[in-house]
Amino acid sequence: MKYESLDSILERAREILSAQENTLPKILLKEILTNSLKLKEEDLDTLDLKVINRAFRELRYAFKVFKPYRGIRKVSIFGSARLPEEDPHYQQTVKFARMLANEGFMVITGAASGIMKAGNEGAGKGKSFGVNILLPFEQSPNEFIVDDPKLMTFKYFFTRKLLFVMESCAIVLLPGGYGTHDEGFETLTLVQTEKASPRPVVLMDLPGESYWEEWDAFVKDQLLGRGFISREDISLYKIVYSAEEAIDEIKFFFSTYHSMRQVGDRHVIRLERELTDDNVDELNKSFKDVLEKGKFEKTYALPGEVNEPELLRMPRLVFSYNYKSAGRIRQLIDRINEMGRSLGDEV
Repeated sequence: MKYESLDSILERAREILSAQENTLPKILLKEILTNSLKLKEEDLDTLDLKVINRAFRELRYAFKVFKPYRGIRKVSIFGSARLPEEDPHYQQTVKFARMLANEGFMVITGAASGIMKAGNEGAGKGKSFGVNILLPFEQSPNEFIVDDPKLMTFKYFFTRKLLFVMESCAIVLLPGGYGTHDEGFETLTLVQTEKASPRPVVLMDLPGESYWEEWDAFVKDQLLGRGFISREDISLYKIVYSAEEAIDEIKFFFSTYHSMRQVGDRHVIRLERELTDDNVDELNKSFKDVLEKGKFEKTYALPGEVNEPELLRMPRLVFSYNYKSAGRIRQLIDRINEMGRSLGDEV
C-alpha cells in the first residue's frame, strides 16, 4: 500500500476541517475525519480497527466505481453459483440479462459462476458490474467480468450486500441456496421496513417448475399464517416464469412511477406522466389508510428537491405518510402505474 507523506495528510485534513462552506457534503467529511481521529481515543482492538478500515476502503472504492453510472437503472441478479451452462435456468438468465441490457438497464451480479456468470454473459461487459466476495471456493470472477474495471472484490458480506441493494432499482432471484435466500429475505426486509426504496422483487422460475411456488407457500402458510407478516407484505414480491415476464414486471413498475423521496414531513412521488384529477380522487379514497393527515395532492418539484435538477421537470404527488405499511405503498405504486397505462391507452 502506498502511503502519503505526513505533510500531505495534514494539509488535506486542514482543508477539510477549515472549510467555511456549510453544505452537507462538507459537514459529513468533517464528521468522517473527526470519527477517524476518535478511534485512537477509544483504544479499540486491532481486529476492530481492521474491520473498520477494510469496510471503509471497500465502500469508498465501490462508490467511486458506481458513481459515473448512477443515472442508469441497474438490476441485481441472484441465484445458484453451482448451475452449469447447460442448465435451463442458466440459459434463461442469459436471455433475461441480454433483454435488460437492450432495454437500457445495467446488471449487477456476484461475479462468480452459475447464475452470476449467466447474468454477466447476457448483459455483456459494458452493461455489467461484478460485486465479488473473497471465499475459499466457488467465488473466482467469471470470464465475462474478470478484467473489467467495474469488478469489485469484497472481504465482508455486509459491505457487498449494501451495494447490491443501494445501487439497484430491482432485484431478481433465480433458484439457489442459502446465499440466494439470504439476499432475497434481506431485500424484502429492507423494503418492508422502508430502509430501502420501493422496487420490484422478482422470483423467476421456469414454466412448470415449483421452486418459488413452494417458497411462496411457506411464506403464506407460516409467516403470514402465524401473523409474522401482514397480508400487504405479499405484494412486495412477484413470481414469474419467463424472462419476458420478468422484464415486463420491471418495466411496468417504472412506467408511470419514477421514484419517491421524503422532503421535510412530506413524501413526494415523482411521475413520468401527470395523473388526472379523477385519478387523484380515486387514490384519496382507496389509499387513505396510508395518510397521516391531509390527502394526495398534485404538485411540481418542491424547493427541497433542487439537488436533483434532472428530475425537476416531472409532475409529482405529495402526501403525508403514516409509515404503517410498505406493502400498501407498493400497492399504491402499482395502482398509479395502472392509471398511467390507462392514460396511455386513451392517447
